[in-house]
Amino acid sequence: MSSYTHLGLLFLPLLLLLLQSGELLAWQDYKDYRVFELQPHSEAQLKLLQQLAQAKPHWEFLGSRRSHNETGLRVLVSPTQAGSLLTLLKQHQVEYQLILDDISVVLCLQREENQRSKLRLQLPQIDVMGAFYTHAEINEYLDSLPQRYPQRALLKTFGWSYERRPLKLLTINNGDGRTNKPVIFIDAAMHAREWIAPSFALYIIEELLTKPEEHAELLKDYDWVIMPVVNADGYEFTHTDSRYWRKTRKPTWDPESIGTDLNRNFGYMWGRDDGSSADPAEEIYRGEYAFDQPESQVVRDVLLHYSDRLHFYLSLHSYGNYLLLPWGHTSDFPANYYDMLEVADAGAMAIVHATNGIYSYGSGYYLMYATSGDSTDYAVGVANAKVAMTMELPAGGWTGFDPWVSHIEGIVTESWVGVRAMAMEVIRRYAEQS
Repeated sequence: MSSYTHLGLLFLPLLLLLLQSGELLAWQDYKDYRVFELQPHSEAQLKLLQQLAQAKPHWEFLGSRRSHNETGLRVLVSPTQAGSLLTLLKQHQVEYQLILDDISVVLCLQREENQRSKLRLQLPQIDVMGAFYTHAEINEYLDSLPQRYPQRALLKTFGWSYERRPLKLLTINNGDGRTNKPVIFIDAAMHAREWIAPSFALYIIEELLTKPEEHAELLKDYDWVIMPVVNADGYEFTHTDSRYWRKTRKPTWDPESIGTDLNRNFGYMWGRDDGSSADPAEEIYRGEYAFDQPESQVVRDVLLHYSDRLHFYLSLHSYGNYLLLPWGHTSDFPANYYDMLEVADAGAMAIVHATNGIYSYGSGYYLMYATSGDSTDYAVGVANAKVAMTMELPAGGWTGFDPWVSHIEGIVTESWVGVRAMAMEVIRRYAEQS
């Protein structure tokens, strides 16, 4: 019996109950959506797939490819467009395999698993490795921390999303009363569907607050500033309506298209067609102008607020096992590139020694693709961050973006090994400069 069939039998009674109650209507827009794995064997085939990736909304390429020599690329296809896609693939002799014939079934099972996990705890108590939480639930947890750790946790609402959700920023210190320490700033969930990123941000918070002695070196001379959910509206939308939504929820000039890619909306090298799009229908739509999204404005304001003492900016994404450094907009390197590369090396080596997990690290432009108007380029180019990096966390589930609850612990504990090692390398290099 396959694991897929086994899970279906295990959760079938509760699944039927939830369907009858209407709890799973959020996933019905993925009914009969299929997941294929494609394997291009030439640069021409790879270029074809890159062109198809722009053909929204009929198919969704889940990940990215820089070379035809990499492993297979998965694509989520609507039932009305599956035939057209397969015809194109056959015409160009692109190898493909059907991985899943109805993603909505898996999404229903995953939602049931998540809901059942949450029943074990009463908010604001949460188990960061035991469930995926909504934006409101995360904020309720964050609200409880200053009361629980009054000397070491400071919470501020730093701004508001387009739909008026509070964007909360938590500062963690060691309680020694020193001010103006250098800062490590971490954000997550710029892209709404990447649920594992806020889970990891919450895990970092728990580690630092519940184990101060174990992490004394991390907190002695540094404040940690963490925003677990940047794209609050989009993230909430993935919990209620469309699981694979990526962008914000602010309307665009095109009435048929909603949302902007926050990680193309920052005002450094914004507007380049190589690395972003002016078409609101595309997933990498950059907005009408830089910082026209309230959520990117908030991250900008945090970066600038700490620009005189910002030693490490880390933006959490998924998926792919990458540590991506500036620049994203060009093949050139920033002046401090090799210093940042050694920080990334410390993280990647720590992970491989601890778990045998493999991370690729280096220029985002070379490792993945061009990105213009992204947050890490802005952090280095404008906010004077000594180190800035995008961490693409490991894949999970059928598409890479949808890990099961049971995957959370392995992903976040492994990732923490790398982040801790990188933070220690930043401290070793830069603490005395503060």
